[in-house]
Amino acid sequence: MAHREAAIWINLAVKDLDRSIGFFAVLGFGFDPNFTDGKAACMKLNDKALVMLLREEFFAGFTKRQQCDTATHTETMLAVSCGSREEVDMLVNLALTAGASPCMEPMDHGFMYARSFYDLDGHHWEVFWMDADGSK
Repeated sequence: MAHREAAIWINLAVKDLDRSIGFFAVLGFGFDPNFTDGKAACMKLNDKALVMLLREEFFAGFTKRQQCDTATHTETMLAVSCGSREEVDMLVNLALTAGASPCMEPMDHGFMYARSFYDLDGHHWEVFWMDADGSK
């Protein structure tokens, strides 16, 4: 069964919540004050995609498993689409300037262009543009 109206809430553990909020604010993401406090912050990618940045100790209360060491392991790859190649470059360059680390080499397949970075806590972000109808 498809859940076309369902929103996705992604939960990420962060070491320093205020630093993470500042980093993502520089990238242009907003935060929902209704779901933001001293333990967590709700970052809005759009109305149906939200990222909960949770202090590591708060995150630990939601799982029985050990948290991933993102310095040595990849827990997930978070892909964010952009409206153009230029927007991809702008977002990744902002991230790198704000303290992110480079990840993979840029990928250019003609119909798709992508770059990536590791955020301040080592989470892997893929930023891409894709010409879905192949007209460009």
